[in-house]
Amino acid sequence: MLNLASETAPGWVDRIWPHIDTLLVDHAHCEKKAAGSAVNLMFRYPHIDAILNPLSAIAREELEHFDLVLDVIRARGIRFARLEPSPYAGRLHKALRPGDPGRLIDSLLICALIEARSCERMKLLAEGLPDPGLAAFYGDLLESEARHFSTYVHMAEALAPRADIQARLRELAVHEAAVIADAPDEPRMHN
Repeated sequence: MLNLASETAPGWVDRIWPHIDTLLVDHAHCEKKAAGSAVNLMFRYPHIDAILNPLSAIAREELEHFDLVLDVIRARGIRFARLEPSPYAGRLHKALRPGDPGRLIDSLLICALIEARSCERMKLLAEGLPDPGLAAFYGDLLESEARHFSTYVHMAEALAPRADIQARLRELAVHEAAVIADAPDEPRMHN
């Protein structure tokens, strides 16, 4: 369903658990960046009506998730702070085609894959965290992450034939798997 070309290595939750505070701060940053990505696409492509309402809805929901993660961070006595950005999204965007409509389609599909990886990781956290409250928190986010993945793919499919979009999604998923395999071993949502 999520079209990922690789799965997170076994033991990921056990490796990040001692650094859960850092992961939570990173997660908050990811939600903020996801909202920003949706808004940036709205500004870059205001003339493509089919993507405006879905992007607006995603941006609002991502900001709601940002607020929820901030609440968890504060409840745990963690200070929200800057983190060195993960190279994940930047490396994914190196696969963007240079001109439109390919660039827009790739941008939407890369956003879809980021949402898919987030969903996969949140499922692992929901099933494997030793803290039941935190596990339930991640379980509650799964549906919207999966929906965001689907929404981004459907927006791309409104711009080109479905078969072309699915083929490009498979290509980008292979690229995403290589980026994940080569990511630094840090407690981040996408490393």
